[in-house]
Amino acid sequence: MLKKTILIIDDDNRNIFALKAVLKAKGFDCLSSTSAKDGFAILEENAAIAVVLMDMMMPDMDGYQAISVMKKSEKMQNIPVLAVTAQAMVGDKERCLSAGASGYVSKPINVDELLVQIEEVTT
Repeated sequence: MLKKTILIIDDDNRNIFALKAVLKAKGFDCLSSTSAKDGFAILEENAAIAVVLMDMMMPDMDGYQAISVMKKSEKMQNIPVLAVTAQAMVGDKERCLSAGASGYVSKPINVDELLVQIEEVTT
């Protein structure tokens, strides 16, 4: 099986560290960024990215704005985005999906659920 590359965009380095550790242990390559703008630069340079894990609550540009930018970009519009949020409120999942996310995971992240979603959006 080909290794899939995952881009993690999260303003909290502890979240990036934890996700990278888990995903690398499962055989994924991981790239990361602490802002959506830096994430876009990584996406522009790296055609191998299979999926983006997008934190929905970031200070400069939140995940909703970032997904909107991606969906308007010819280069980035077909890359699936999994919304990652600590705000697991009623209606959150629907809001993320209607913003253009391909899937939704709430924090604390259930790794098995995350792996199922990655598999679903990348096959």
